[in-house]
Amino acid sequence: MIVRISGKLVEKKEHSLVVEVHGLYYDVIVPASVYQRIDETKDSQGNIHLVIYHYIQLSPSSGSPFLIGFISEIERDFFQQFIKVSGIGPRAAVKALDRPISDITRAIEAGDIKYLQTLPGIGQQRAKEIVAKLQGKVGRFGLIQDKRMVKEETRAAPLWQEEALEVLMQLQYKRQEAEQMIRKAISNAKSIQTAEELLNEIYKQRITG
Repeated sequence: MIVRISGKLVEKKEHSLVVEVHGLYYDVIVPASVYQRIDETKDSQGNIHLVIYHYIQLSPSSGSPFLIGFISEIERDFFQQFIKVSGIGPRAAVKALDRPISDITRAIEAGDIKYLQTLPGIGQQRAKEIVAKLQGKVGRFGLIQDKRMVKEETRAAPLWQEEALEVLMQLQYKRQEAEQMIRKAISNAKSIQTAEELLNEIYKQRITG
């Protein structure tokens, strides 16, 4: 069972990080609330450090291992409480936790159904179930110091743009050139919402001049 990973961040994907540890490459799924603050974990050698929730997703014929990363053990503890709610599995929980955990905790303790409904994949009924299951049990998680993420979100590019930028840089485009290509593509096709659509639009612009 993997409980922690420390290593070099070699790639940022839309919903995960690739971390190199002594020649082994681990794909670690992370909530947006962790993705935005990953630099907080870097040490003097540039390595990142993640606390891991390791689980096996079972299917009728096989089981697939998944690693989910957090900045601290208390964030992982909150995640483990969150997935106790009926109908919220690990993958759904990762998607839902795109806000600071301290804010989600406040909403749970206050019974703020409207706020909880704004979390990805959480409808009204699921929001009510979250409050019913967790209210009065998660107060300590409201003390997590993750407010800095809120400030960064207002200026950070969407994750799919970051993923497209990483791909372009891997293809040997300089960052400034890649960012300019992304801006032009988004300006010409405002309906783009994924990294794949963005890269396809950039390709079209390159071949049409």
